[in-house]
Amino acid sequence: MERPDTYKTLHRPSEEILYKDRKSKFYAQVFPIRSEDDVKPIVEELRKKYHTANHVCYAWQLGTENPIYRANDDGEPNNSAGMPIYGQIQSFDVTNVLITVTRIFGGTKLGVGGLIQAYKTAAQMALENSKIVKKIIKSQYRLQFGYADMDKVMRIIKQKNLDLVSQKMELDCDFVISVRLSESEDVFQIFDEMQAVAITPIT
Repeated sequence: MERPDTYKTLHRPSEEILYKDRKSKFYAQVFPIRSEDDVKPIVEELRKKYHTANHVCYAWQLGTENPIYRANDDGEPNNSAGMPIYGQIQSFDVTNVLITVTRIFGGTKLGVGGLIQAYKTAAQMALENSKIVKKIIKSQYRLQFGYADMDKVMRIIKQKNLDLVSQKMELDCDFVISVRLSESEDVFQIFDEMQAVAITPIT
């Protein structure tokens, strides 16, 4: 079976949505993220923005093949906030995203079941309100070769419609190419069979 070489994510943060339940307000938003380091500043910014908020709960996921994720209840009962939010990330099949749900308590306790429902619904509404885009997973390779082989290499890059990420030309040529995951084995083989070209994957 071929590995999928696309994934769904967001280009830009979604609009914020408001979900209300028994006077509690739940403000939900989805953010695209590139690494775990992006999470803390966003959450801190929300704490400043909603300084009366009791909880800023969130979940995030990064990666495509073996994604990593975290879910944070921020003081709500165990698994009543972060996991229901994370469930919506799975349900919408998105990655490289952070969903935050900021709660301002309205005076009436919702109970664990009510909280799970509220956080799940707020996260779902935020995702429904997001512009989800499809991105292609690519592999990168370094090509090293002499000037004599430049034409051959360039011909394959054009034929296969490969992205040339960088090129250094000093004593020899040093190119970095980007290849769609589903085509990477073929492309690797083509260059690997060329005697004068060294190809190495960039991890």
